[in-house]
Amino acid sequence: MRFVKMHGAGNDYVYVDCFDQPPPTSPAQLAQRMAHRRFGVGSDGLILIHPSSIADARMQMFNADGSEAEMCGNGIRCVAKYLYEHRGVRKSPMEIETGRGVLRLELLVENQKVHRVRVDMGEPVLDADRIPSRFFDSPVVEQPLDVSGQTVPVTCLSMGNPHCVVFVNELTDHWVLNVGPKLETHRMFPARTNVEFVQVLGPGEVRQRTWERGSGETWACGTGASAVCVAGVLTGRTSRRIINHLLGGDLELEWNEQDNHVYMTGPAEEVFVGEWPDEL
Repeated sequence: MRFVKMHGAGNDYVYVDCFDQPPPTSPAQLAQRMAHRRFGVGSDGLILIHPSSIADARMQMFNADGSEAEMCGNGIRCVAKYLYEHRGVRKSPMEIETGRGVLRLELLVENQKVHRVRVDMGEPVLDADRIPSRFFDSPVVEQPLDVSGQTVPVTCLSMGNPHCVVFVNELTDHWVLNVGPKLETHRMFPARTNVEFVQVLGPGEVRQRTWERGSGETWACGTGASAVCVAGVLTGRTSRRIINHLLGGDLELEWNEQDNHVYMTGPAEEVFVGEWPDEL
């Protein structure tokens, strides 16, 4: 089975083109095997690129633990790069079908190579039930949550997948590696949640570390960075346009006041191509 390893700001996935080869019969198990950093290719998960009847392609994403996710902001930029460079979809804007609907992407191309992509991430979902979460009030802004005896103020929303944003004074391993997994599986989040820990550097600049649902700490999270842009405005900490510094690189975010959509711009890089010796 042929695959391509790609990353967006260090958020790396294995990509399988299902246009010319059949999709894996057990993608959840395949994701676990290929994502393993010792015995597999090594990645944050698996992304399948399917034909679509309503867009240029359909993206299907699986986390490193085999769980299926609705959307990946860094992953969709790489899908656009793959379609442009490998499948000859030479168009911008491009449309890609995801678990949260069809998203529109603008490609920044130099010398026939896609280097950066701007994604219309759509409108944030602020209704507590639709995130989904078990909070009573909407929007969920700095709600105190008990986490193993520690009170953590959380701001929650969905960017097609659930997010829990925590603003901190310093990005420490305690927050990410200890509090992160506890928030991911907290009873208030029936579908689990992605967790973003954020240090505000100024009204237009933040630093983020992510505990990603089903994958653990990742070097970047596009939907998470989009959620942080919204949470910064809701809490009065940041402006509607920010630069977000993640472990794997920077993303540019804007929560547009006119159409209520979040726009994310960031890199897309191909690492290598290969063949997996067997298929599940």
